[in-house]
Amino acid sequence: MALLVLAREASSFWDIFSFVDQIDTLQAIILIAGLILLIAEIFLPDFGIAGGSGIALIILGIILTAETFFEAFIMFLLLLVVVAIVLTIVIRSARKGKLSRTLILQSAARREDGYSSSNDPRALIGLRGQAVTSLRPAGTAEFDGIRIDVVTNGSFIEKGTPVRIITAYGSRIVVEPDRSDSMTASAPSDS
Repeated sequence: MALLVLAREASSFWDIFSFVDQIDTLQAIILIAGLILLIAEIFLPDFGIAGGSGIALIILGIILTAETFFEAFIMFLLLLVVVAIVLTIVIRSARKGKLSRTLILQSAARREDGYSSSNDPRALIGLRGQAVTSLRPAGTAEFDGIRIDVVTNGSFIEKGTPVRIITAYGSRIVVEPDRSDSMTASAPSDS
């Protein structure tokens, strides 16, 4: 008798997966295509198009296959487990396997090797030039024939005043009036 009850309970447990019999070729293709697109989203920089399409296809496949909400929920959980397993394998491969050699840059572009993302403005510190425009506090100054956008520390500097670069970081170049006797810059041209 206990064996019969156990067999009946086992039978009802496997009834949860009755939707597997209902999956036709079209639904299987839709579900598999959705999973493939979700996996492709990891590798393709497409702003979520593949992932969104994959999710839409999976939802469509579940709607076409499941007859009850419970079946849809079970299918969703199973697909979630499949996606989790695949992601775990892919992430593990990305860290330790062949995928890591393909996706991860193994070399570095260091400044010591001559690589730079922009010109280093610190090389400009100490240059002497002349204000081409009035600096209120921003404007243009000319240094060795090159016009550069500059700012002051808040003070007003008249056009034609000798200036010296005191700090430079990023694209911000700060000048102050140059009061030294050794002014080396020529007067700015009127072009």
